[in-house]
Amino acid sequence: MLLIDCPHCGPRNEVEFRYGGEAHVPYPEDPSALDDREWSRYLFYRANTKGVLAERWQHSAGCRKWFNALRDTRTYRFERIYPMGSPRPDLPTPPDIPADAAEPDRFAAAATTEGRTDGRADGDAALTATDSSAAVGTDADARTGNEDDHA
Repeated sequence: MLLIDCPHCGPRNEVEFRYGGEAHVPYPEDPSALDDREWSRYLFYRANTKGVLAERWQHSAGCRKWFNALRDTRTYRFERIYPMGSPRPDLPTPPDIPADAAEPDRFAAAATTEGRTDGRADGDAALTATDSSAAVGTDADARTGNEDDHA
């Protein structure tokens, strides 16, 4: 669930809001002077940037008021919320990260333990002392036939 902070009502569930498109798109001064191609570019073409984008939102199931928001399209995080008619606020510049300082893979640890229940990270680890006693030939280990039989 995504919480959106309505400037009039406070934080609410995302289902109460409607996206209104990119903010700060200037209306043509003389729309009747535009040909079909220019008019369609005004109506349908947007920046669709990867990163922080200024957007219009309406609290449709609440106060029904419109507001603008700066939202990161990569993470869905709302960076700033500000009233309609206000200029776009500046965000602090993020620090430069050197190209060789790649972010560690957050999913690597999960991938190495996927499906394991014994807590070990690698599947090829040597048997521990408790595991080796269980691996000595018991009747359950010597079974052949239907391995799904849990009797």
